[in-house]
Amino acid sequence: MKKNILITGGAGFIGSHVIRLFVNKYSDYQIVNLDSLTYAGNLENIKDIENAANYSFVKCDIRDMDALKAVFIKEKITDIIHLAAESHVDRSITGPMDFITTNIVGTANLLDLARNNWDSADDHVFYHISTDEVYGSLGAEGFFTEETAYDPRSPYSASKASSDHLVNAYAHTYGLPVKMSNCSNNYGSHQFPEKLIPLMINNIRHSKTLPIYGTGENVRDWLWVEDHAKAIDVIFHKGKLGETYNIGGWNEWTNIDLVKLLCQIIDEKLHREIGTSEKLINFVTDRAGHDMRYAIDASKIKNELGWEPSVQFEEGLIKTVDWYLANEDWLGAITSGAYQTYYKNFYEKKS
Repeated sequence: MKKNILITGGAGFIGSHVIRLFVNKYSDYQIVNLDSLTYAGNLENIKDIENAANYSFVKCDIRDMDALKAVFIKEKITDIIHLAAESHVDRSITGPMDFITTNIVGTANLLDLARNNWDSADDHVFYHISTDEVYGSLGAEGFFTEETAYDPRSPYSASKASSDHLVNAYAHTYGLPVKMSNCSNNYGSHQFPEKLIPLMINNIRHSKTLPIYGTGENVRDWLWVEDHAKAIDVIFHKGKLGETYNIGGWNEWTNIDLVKLLCQIIDEKLHREIGTSEKLINFVTDRAGHDMRYAIDASKIKNELGWEPSVQFEEGLIKTVDWYLANEDWLGAITSGAYQTYYKNFYEKKS
């Protein structure tokens, strides 16, 4: 059966890398990129493939069931890779309803369309991409596995946990052919600079304050976004229906150590005296309910599907820095207007 794959959120950070990979690798697939182009969605992210014969873009909000249905029918969608989501914890704290409607209702809309339009005898896949934040917070030891109980702590993670449960419920109740993955923090090119790494790169470059929550001892597991896109490719094609796969980088860093490493790399790149940028670090009031540590056990996807990270963190971080330093016009265009107001109001709080 010819595949017409709907990839939601394809103009965003992770989605744009997935779109690029699938369009370039699978010329026999028709890739339909559906994105509502919120502040974090940018068609410049995929300008290099916009004229590909097997690619099309549709501007649509996954909360709009009528519009979604029209796209689903017109494009004869056979498979869904669902990445569209509101994803920033800070924004979910100040405005949770967008997260609830997009991440929960939007996912339910897609599930219901698939349930009502796919013949169970055909070869379909509904692949839902989620986050490790649904598992809550770890102590100093241990890892999240696919069997870890859900314990979301923020409106963002609670909305993603809800969407995960809906996906599993549709599989069990209706026999919908689903796959799911939960990933750790992604880094790489084209990420909107409200997230830690691009925010710090931008601020270091322009000698602005580097706001770090609390004491900076919170730990995150970092995953190169192109490795994540490759994992999504492997799970979509080889993963078992009804299964969940955790995708991580085996790569834990405290926020403060990560920012110090970025300072060192950028000081070297810009021919500054090493240590200059570290002086910009400013500890700010901690995020409400800030989870202490995330770390993923990615053994299952390695053992069953043969995927593992290909890029060492320092190598990936240098590539990321190089991209942002070389693409200041891209960064400047998306950090204007509303984002500047958001940044000023949220991140410049002094502890």
